[in-house]
Amino acid sequence: MTQLDSDTLNVWVGKSETSDDTIDARPLVLLSATLDRDDAAPRAGDAVPPLWHWLYFLPAYRQSEVGPDGHAKRGGFLPPVPLPRRMWAGSRIEWHRPLAVGATATRRSRIVSVAPKRGQSGELVFVVVRHEISAAGGLALTEEHDIVYRDLAPADQERGRTHPTPPAAWTRRIVPDDVLLFRYSALTFNSHRIHYDRRYVTEVEGYPGLVVHGPLLATLLVDLLRRHRPDALLRRFEFRANKPLFDVAPFDVCGRPEDDGRVSLWAQGPDAAVAMSAVATLA
Repeated sequence: MTQLDSDTLNVWVGKSETSDDTIDARPLVLLSATLDRDDAAPRAGDAVPPLWHWLYFLPAYRQSEVGPDGHAKRGGFLPPVPLPRRMWAGSRIEWHRPLAVGATATRRSRIVSVAPKRGQSGELVFVVVRHEISAAGGLALTEEHDIVYRDLAPADQERGRTHPTPPAAWTRRIVPDDVLLFRYSALTFNSHRIHYDRRYVTEVEGYPGLVVHGPLLATLLVDLLRRHRPDALLRRFEFRANKPLFDVAPFDVCGRPEDDGRVSLWAQGPDAAVAMSAVATLA
């Protein structure tokens, strides 16, 4: 990354955008079915389950604005990072009050930082975006979203990294397939081709199969917590993606309550290495 490139990217720091959406019940019904849950039909005023806010404020870029990887072409709200691979690296979410079904909500987004770095795998750019979602009652949640851009070369290195797994109190086996990934892509209007275009993901990006969405993994982790602690109220949730998972093999979502009242959560692949780690702080 040249100094000129760094200066160009830093112009995006502080850039902001605002969007409005209605918290409709239908996407909640569809995600519940996708996660194989048996939830009651949501009613006006019900709280949106944690992380399901990702069903709203979806990007509506036109077909002519789609880039080669299926994302919107670079240089809109997000900076024009000249690296081909873009991944959701993690988030930190805090809930301040419930986001209610039927509400009209506003999301204000701002780019907090753009940080070019050089790692063992080559050039990297880390972008942090802060979102604030508010409704009539005030601020509902804040989220810092970490995005990493990198070159295509590190796919084998990503698969080779290992993160030992801790002992689990809860475990659920997930068998991913292209239907599950398609449904989640459709629900979040995510056209990133690594999640549905097998020829692209194997021949262009060099992965062994379709990539399981980072936010889907995070949602499955919280879903595990909700299955074991259905009355738990989340105040904070943070996760970090360590390595990708693919639809070529089952994986496990795991959890363990800690002595301090928090809950450790993680996803592990068939090699028993941690692919995503998370911590949930309960009210």
